Amino acid sequence: MDKISISSVKPRLSFWQIWNMSFGFLGIQFGFALQNANVSRIFETLGASKDELPILWLAAPVTGLLVQPIIGYYSDRTWHKKWGRRRPFFAVGAILATIALFLMPNSTALWMAVIMLWLMDASINISMEPFRAFVGDMLPDEQRTSGFAMQSFFIGLGAIIASALPWVFTNWFGISNIAPDGGIPDSVKWSFYLGGVAYFLAVMWTVFNTEEYPPDDLEKLREENASKGIFGGLAESFMGIFKMPKTMVQLAFVQFFSWFALFAMWIYTTSAVTSHIYRTEDTTSALYNEGADWVGICFAIYNGIAALVAFLLPVVAKKVSRRVTHLLALFCGGGGLISIYFISDPNLILISMIGVGIAWASILSMPYAMLSSILPANKMGYYMGVFNFFIVIPQIVAAGILGFMLRTFFGNISIYALIIGGVSMFIAGLLCLIVDDRDVSVAFAEKDTH
Repeated sequence: MDKISISSVKPRLSFWQIWNMSFGFLGIQFGFALQNANVSRIFETLGASKDELPILWLAAPVTGLLVQPIIGYYSDRTWHKKWGRRRPFFAVGAILATIALFLMPNSTALWMAVIMLWLMDASINISMEPFRAFVGDMLPDEQRTSGFAMQSFFIGLGAIIASALPWVFTNWFGISNIAPDGGIPDSVKWSFYLGGVAYFLAVMWTVFNTEEYPPDDLEKLREENASKGIFGGLAESFMGIFKMPKTMVQLAFVQFFSWFALFAMWIYTTSAVTSHIYRTEDTTSALYNEGADWVGICFAIYNGIAALVAFLLPVVAKKVSRRVTHLLALFCGGGGLISIYFISDPNLILISMIGVGIAWASILSMPYAMLSSILPANKMGYYMGVFNFFIVIPQIVAAGILGFMLRTFFGNISIYALIIGGVSMFIAGLLCLIVDDRDVSVAFAEKDTH
């Protein structure tokens, strides 16, 4: 067989090869899950008010807006004979993220925690962005939905463990979930330490157990890099938003409302559950910390559901199409978020999380499966980075308006942020109907004529 390059017709990979190339996402999700389940808790413990939370969370989308397209662009244009094109970024991101995870729970002031969030999120994005393009690099089109599903499985599995860690450390190992001086509880600190180790080991497993396909023409790649220079590359990264394929534009609207909903959930679930169901806003009380720990369990459940559902989605998609599968999943998520308003027993939130988990599994796989089939192999990372604008832009919008909306229209009551998120997810589901997933067949027809 001829030598395989990045644009070649790629061979089918075995289950374990797909497993190895996706395993790093287990570690990456340790970082994201600890961030999503605990950062609002850390901010509130260090003195942040409810309406300040969205602004403090701006670090996450802004770093994504800056880092993801740049990393995507340069990972396309990198090649090392030993480390490949994506794996150097995996490794650097893992080292930086591990450092951030160790430092974050040791913040002694709100401003320190905010800086650590910036560092942590930027580092995670350095690892994560090339992983999305990795599936397009390594797998033939007929295996890509399965490849993204495998990533979703590891995302779910990592998040199950990481989200539940503070509860586990408290209830299984007797580590305190209340810091006597009003600082960060020991159970949270140990969760971040374990998360940092898991992040590094899982990502490095992929680095050392996967081989990448080289560029089609290495000398041409070097010449292009030299001619464009650093600033030319940066400009091209950010101008890509004006050169998106049609399917990508249609999916951008779906992504906007999906991630607006997710950001509302990540910011406000701790505050909503502790105030609406546990009936406390005292961050130093045992009841508040019990509620905050339970939010971690709830996040673990939705991620667990996502891990299980991940492998069902390709089956459903073959029956009813990928866009209809995504629509149904998003409707499940919207219903799950809104239902929390009607709950008084914390245990019932777990039922709500089933719907959220179904939506999360689909959000992590279906848009990327639809998108990867129409993108050129030599620009997979670049376009995936541009596509992620529509993950971070809605989060920036949410950070800018959610606090205002709660304060102005809902008496600063956090549970309404989850309702807003649920409605946004319903809108995202309806917008799936405008996505022309038939572009995949058109793209292949065009390839066959050249």
